[in-house]
Amino acid sequence: MSDPRQVLSDDNGFFEFKQLDPGTYRVSITAQDFADWTSPELVLNPGQSLIVSDIQLHIAKATTTVNVTNTAEEIATQEVKIEETQRVFGIIPNFYVVYDPHPAPLTTKLKFHLAMRTSTDPVTILGVGVLAGINQAGGTPGYVQGLKGYGERFGAAAADGFSDIMIGGAILPSVLHQDPRYYYQGTGTTKSRILHALSSAFVCKGDNGRLQPNYSTMGGDLASSALSNLYYPPSDRGARLVFQNFFLNTSERMLSGVVQEFVLSKITRHGGN
Repeated sequence: MSDPRQVLSDDNGFFEFKQLDPGTYRVSITAQDFADWTSPELVLNPGQSLIVSDIQLHIAKATTTVNVTNTAEEIATQEVKIEETQRVFGIIPNFYVVYDPHPAPLTTKLKFHLAMRTSTDPVTILGVGVLAGINQAGGTPGYVQGLKGYGERFGAAAADGFSDIMIGGAILPSVLHQDPRYYYQGTGTTKSRILHALSSAFVCKGDNGRLQPNYSTMGGDLASSALSNLYYPPSDRGARLVFQNFFLNTSERMLSGVVQEFVLSKITRHGGN
């Protein structure tokens, strides 16, 4: 055993050691793709020929590691599906709020999907009808009264909302690589949360996760206000109305951020509940 020897087997797997001195030996067999095999101790007496039997080679064990990971787009898609279940009191859509502090960035496809999903939700359409009724009662915009006037106000309110959501929530965010959603803070002092909510109309997160000027939202409000000149009655057109609506929309977004931060989070069902 102190004088190891090696020999290759023939094509049939046979091997032979010759002129071995009497003593105690072990036979070790190594073959490609098989686990090594070692015999028990073999005692060779003087003049003895010894045949080693019960040799069994087993296929070597192999460990295969498979890593399964979701892509950023797949994660974002799942997060949007959760956001689409967010409703105030389980009824009113509240899709543009992120409760996860580190969500995956939205793809262009998801930005347009979320905008269309919000614009075409039955409750959104119902809200347009209610707003048209309020405008009808207040005589704004200056359409005629009656069923025709209500239809025109309904169309104007629908166009206002749709253009604002599509431009500020999908088109500009896709071009500028910005996230159109409100990021719920939920922690910190009351002052910090108020400042976060108020600034959301002016500061947003980019697709790269960094804070940047919210050109998408402000541009969407301004563009939507400008487009209203195409269908509002002559008495409600002009640059003054455009900027008046822009500042009104911006004020509403600031107020909406505060309401989201302190009120709607408590009455909206979401993944963190």
